[in-house]
Amino acid sequence: MSKMSIKSKVTRKPNDALKTIKRILAYLSEYKLSLIVVFICIVLSALAQVIGISFLKVITDNYLTPMLNEYDSTLMMGFIRIIIFMAAVFLIGAISTYVFSRVMLRVSTKTLYNIRVQLFSKMQSLPIKYFDTHTHGDLMSLYTNDIDTLRQMLSNSVANFISAIITITGVFVMMVYFSWELTLIVILMIFIMLRTVKVVGGKSASFFVKQQQELGAVNGYIEEMIEGQKVVKVFSYEDQAKANFKKLNDSLCEAATSANGFANILMPILNNMSYVNYGVTAIAGGAMVLTGRLSLGVVVAFLQFTRTFSQPISQISQQLNVVLTALAGAERIFKVLDEKPEEDTGYVTLVNAKILDNGEIIEVKERTGVWAWKHPHKDGTVSYTQVKGDIVFDQVVFGYDEDEPVLKGISLYAKPGQKIALVGSTGAGKTTITNLINRFYDVPEGKIRYDGININKIKKSDLRRSLSMVLQDTHLFTGTVMDNIRYGKLDATDEEVIAAAKLANAHTFIKHLPQGYDTVLTSDGHNLSQGQRQLLSIARAAVANPPVLILDEATSSIDTRTERLIQKGMNRLMEGRTAFIIAHRLSTIRNSDAIMVLEHGEIIERGNHEELIEQKGRYYQLASGMFELS
Repeated sequence: MSKMSIKSKVTRKPNDALKTIKRILAYLSEYKLSLIVVFICIVLSALAQVIGISFLKVITDNYLTPMLNEYDSTLMMGFIRIIIFMAAVFLIGAISTYVFSRVMLRVSTKTLYNIRVQLFSKMQSLPIKYFDTHTHGDLMSLYTNDIDTLRQMLSNSVANFISAIITITGVFVMMVYFSWELTLIVILMIFIMLRTVKVVGGKSASFFVKQQQELGAVNGYIEEMIEGQKVVKVFSYEDQAKANFKKLNDSLCEAATSANGFANILMPILNNMSYVNYGVTAIAGGAMVLTGRLSLGVVVAFLQFTRTFSQPISQISQQLNVVLTALAGAERIFKVLDEKPEEDTGYVTLVNAKILDNGEIIEVKERTGVWAWKHPHKDGTVSYTQVKGDIVFDQVVFGYDEDEPVLKGISLYAKPGQKIALVGSTGAGKTTITNLINRFYDVPEGKIRYDGININKIKKSDLRRSLSMVLQDTHLFTGTVMDNIRYGKLDATDEEVIAAAKLANAHTFIKHLPQGYDTVLTSDGHNLSQGQRQLLSIARAAVANPPVLILDEATSSIDTRTERLIQKGMNRLMEGRTAFIIAHRLSTIRNSDAIMVLEHGEIIERGNHEELIEQKGRYYQLASGMFELS
């Protein structure tokens, strides 16, 4: 099974920006009342600015110009009153701006909260195949870079755009009212500015998408290198790692430089063009004042309107890079949300059961230590089958890619309580068999039966609850030792957790930890040895107490001495349960009831240890190699 390379191939320029915007608005529609308040405050803020500037004409023509010739106390009192009124108007505008900023911040925060919840919930429902074909860094960038850029857009850009549109509309009406001739000059300059925004902004759009793409690649590579530092140092891979990182970082730097370069030169260009607009308008207005076509107050107010008219356009252009990045990120998020969840058409469920004296199985609520498959039928009847762990593979064909089958007609069975060992070279299909038992993948050909029931009929969650796995790569979660063991059975009591730890022979080392079972593990339990982490993983499987166990190289990370300590515990754990064991160590598999030797997706030998040794076939060669290695 091949994983996607570190460099993401998925992200691209949004195919339908309008559709993405509509989906964002759908999230915002939940807060209609708050948005109405925001809109009203934005209108008040914009109107306050327009009305306040309009007072400049009255102040100049009615008060300042007359008082230049002769001081009049009546005019002075009127002047003071209008200044106070003007200050009140601007105060209302300032308060409105504060209110809509705060409300919009709250709306955006709640919206992103909902998106995060949906995104995380969606990821829990996605099939394993999705995570096998997408890098961790690319997925993490959804929660960091993409969510953050979306936050910036919702908390700032949306309100700013609405405010800018209302302000532009109000100012334009007042400009036409004061002087249509000067308005034509401003419109001409604004047209030139808009053309500049379109050309420069259009060039930056593709680079911002590219920047997000490269950022995901860099994050993914960094995560891989951090997780694999031991491997890097063991094989002296530092120089090559730095070279690979430099290559990825250079691509990110190039994309970021191009994107932000165009975005950053846009503001200085527009500012200078607004100064030119202001200067041309002032000269034309001055000429009209000298010819008596306009009053000085009209020109003063109009010049301020000119500055105000240009400001929202500059504001829009300043937010353009944020919007472009946010839309690109939003599309990535929505693409994950639109992914098909893991399909589950199963209807057979796992229930607690009780066996009556006459052999009848009935469903009960309390734990009895007996599980049963509850099988509803089309005629309305329900049958119960005791869970024993009888697993049968019947001519199973499977491949992660349709053209490359990994398993080729596999047939095997495991009777309740049997230990089945799977051996073979890397890529023979051992782990694939266990993945199919868990229904991480569904088989296109053949059947897998569990206690006589096709596993496709069993609900995946119930199927997996009846199984427990101990993997080669142990993953521990942030929390106490007891919490990590209890992960196998969330309602397990402290006594059950301790009993499971004793069964796995983990109790002794746990008691020597600083806080014993209450010791907090962080960073995947890196304060423990690899063997100790594996012991906790085995204890986690023990507390689940399932009828079927899957041990995938469960003792590969444990030294020989530790292996001897846990071997008795492992045998007790497997007693009475069906167990599938994948291992290379002879000591782990020699006592198995049956050993399946796989090669190129086929079972080439089967039997117990003694029978396969006598055949002197592939298993004999593997066993001989083990003896030589030891």
